[in-house]
Amino acid sequence: MKVGVVGLGAMGAGIAQLAVEAGLETVGREVTAELGEKARGRIDGFLKRKVEKGQIEAYDIGLLTTTTEVADLADCDVVIEAIVESLEPKQELFRELERVCRPDTVLATNTSALSVTEIASAISSAERVVGMHFFNPAPLMPLVEIVRAELSSDEAFETAYALGEKLGKHPIRCHDTPGFVVNRVLIPLLNDCVRVLDEARVSVEDLDAGMKHGAGWPMGPCELIDLVGTDVHVHASEALWAKLREPRMAAPPRLVAMANAGLLGRKTGRGFYTYES
Repeated sequence: MKVGVVGLGAMGAGIAQLAVEAGLETVGREVTAELGEKARGRIDGFLKRKVEKGQIEAYDIGLLTTTTEVADLADCDVVIEAIVESLEPKQELFRELERVCRPDTVLATNTSALSVTEIASAISSAERVVGMHFFNPAPLMPLVEIVRAELSSDEAFETAYALGEKLGKHPIRCHDTPGFVVNRVLIPLLNDCVRVLDEARVSVEDLDAGMKHGAGWPMGPCELIDLVGTDVHVHASEALWAKLREPRMAAPPRLVAMANAGLLGRKTGRGFYTYES
């Protein structure tokens, strides 16, 4: 199987790394050659460390080629899109992929909050489009949600599921509904947790301790939002709120203010907690 990945940012590079680790021929597309080479170098470094730690025996970075041309994805069996989380750029990319890829190529989107059906509506062969929602960081998180859009064929859906297994993930099947499975449950729950901070006048540390020691969470809600990024969480909340109009989906003002102030969590060194760079 040959896999294409469009967009080699944090998510796309993680997915490409998984494909290389699984021994699959992989083509990564970035907007500039420099960005592609940087991503390839990062992937090589991560895999090298895994070998040093004894987590894998070996890998072949030669399986990964990078390109700036969408046309170089023409002979891939599955292409996974991991570009900006915005509908129009994704639809434009899928139109381009439909033009260059084989008719039997499965086109997958890694969207976390947009409708797979809406993304697929941009092309005439919507039956080949599915969702493959990896969780961040993709090499570490075991789950991938395989999302069936309204017109997805059984063949495309099962091909994506089989690829999820081949990449060493635990795939779950679901239909295209706002937030799919995990975010539909987790986003309003995390929003509730943030509201409790103010309503119960509890400290960030005590809220996290409460959910870890009282509910068995491996990580407190504030720690988790810091890891995900307040901007990413607010963006996903707004997408769910727009679709469902359920009050719990709307991001609490406290989170919106943090995102606007650049308190994005681990990636900026400050969120609910302060982190050493």
